[in-house]
Amino acid sequence: MNPETENQILGVLREIRDNQIEALQTMKAQQALVKEQIELSRTTVAESVDLQRLALKRQRTVTLIAVPGILFCIAAILYLVMRYF
Repeated sequence: MNPETENQILGVLREIRDNQIEALQTMKAQQALVKEQIELSRTTVAESVDLQRLALKRQRTVTLIAVPGILFCIAAILYLVMRYF
């Protein structure tokens, strides 16, 4: 091989190496971004679950108060209907 061909091969190999280093750096940056997004997603899911639990607790409380009130109103209406008819 002549020196010019060797220099061309070395140049191509250096370019390949530089591109691989750049690709690795890009992949590391993307990996860090994905980890950050996963952590944010976990936080959001945990907050959502907490809100759902709170909503269920409030629903139970409203049910315990509303159902007896509704039954009382129905009984009062039935009483008034029976009394006047």
